[in-house]
Amino acid sequence: MSSFEGFSKLSKEQKMSYLANHYFSKDKNFLDKLKSYWHPDDESQKVFDEFSENTITNFYLPFSVAPNFEINNKSYCIPMVIEESSVVAACSKAAKFWKGRGGFKAEVINTVKTGQIHFFWKGEYSKINKFFKQVKQNLISSLSPYLCNMESRGGGLLDLELLDFSNKEKNYFQIFAKFETCDAMGANFINTILELISSNFSKLISTNTSFSESEREIDIIMSILSNYAPECLVRAKVECPINELDEHNLGMGPIEFAQKFKKAVRISKIDKYRAVTHNKGILNGIDSVVLATGNDFRAIEAGIHAYAVKNNDYRGLTNIKLENGIFEFSIDIPLTLGTVGGLTTLHPLAKISLSLLGNPNAQGLMKIIACVGLAQNFSAIKSLVTTGIQKGHMKMHLMNILNHLKATDYEFQQAKAYFVDKVVSQNTVRDYLLSIRSYH
Repeated sequence: MSSFEGFSKLSKEQKMSYLANHYFSKDKNFLDKLKSYWHPDDESQKVFDEFSENTITNFYLPFSVAPNFEINNKSYCIPMVIEESSVVAACSKAAKFWKGRGGFKAEVINTVKTGQIHFFWKGEYSKINKFFKQVKQNLISSLSPYLCNMESRGGGLLDLELLDFSNKEKNYFQIFAKFETCDAMGANFINTILELISSNFSKLISTNTSFSESEREIDIIMSILSNYAPECLVRAKVECPINELDEHNLGMGPIEFAQKFKKAVRISKIDKYRAVTHNKGILNGIDSVVLATGNDFRAIEAGIHAYAVKNNDYRGLTNIKLENGIFEFSIDIPLTLGTVGGLTTLHPLAKISLSLLGNPNAQGLMKIIACVGLAQNFSAIKSLVTTGIQKGHMKMHLMNILNHLKATDYEFQQAKAYFVDKVVSQNTVRDYLLSIRSYH
């Protein structure tokens, strides 16, 4: 099919008609299906349409809540947006488990975010570094009109540093910047400041008469924030006496459970195949709250995975200590979050999520989300070393299959009882429903 010029200039109705005619000509209900997911209020739909480009409808995901979280002696009901079965249930179980054992504790270690100006310059590092030190304060001072609002809130540009990468790529240098963006995620602020710095730095280079003609040429490649923010760090943990880990469904004593749990965590430190899945489970919890609050889960994931390999070997992110009869399970994790601006302000459900959480500032949200990630990982490992992970997954999988097969309420109840101790699959559930329906 030839390319279509001007698609973005079509109205939403015209875009839908184009798709209907070229891709769904056999589906006479295609347009009605798309429109059935539109918001009934035109103004609200207009807000959703403007979140992205070429929008034609809304894509729904479940908005769930996980109750019983106790974080720093305060109770929370956590909003979670995720489609994966058993994640919300697992977080809820972990929250309930630890609520009676002191709850979760969390603290923000630091909130520094970073940005970079990547450029090429034909000269020695010592020479440009000397020049950079001379003009550094001038560069910072020139930003005053653009920093004043952020500085009034306690943030701003913290530092600039010139880095030499010419040993890896000839003539490649970098200005590395550190920022504090307070309750904003800060991407637009950081990128704006970086572009201003690169523009001013280029002018200073090109007009410096102490440089040779070739040295007065600078090739700015890009100015952009980094989603790797290892200094924007939060710590969460749970702890209790090992003997208090006892629970009727463990199938083992608390000491054996603690030892198996420790070995499972240790495996995530030495085997990257397990570490990736281990960390994906943590992100099941983290991503769901990041989405619910209108934050950028792709940025969060990229930064977290980079942090997991900070020692040049990809590792699980949670840690465990069994000392003096105490079980301590913790996580240190980078989270760059915002509670003002962007979708956190525009998306109506994001605003509800933040309100549900008590309208925390960015640091408060960091603590909450770190605890949810820790809770999810605790539940996952607990299941793995006891009953196995599939028990909870298959319960939700059964519900999904029954919905797909349009089971009645009666058939739901019968199937739930029948498959308590049996393998769940599309075929086995379909065959069971057929047997019920033929009997009745």
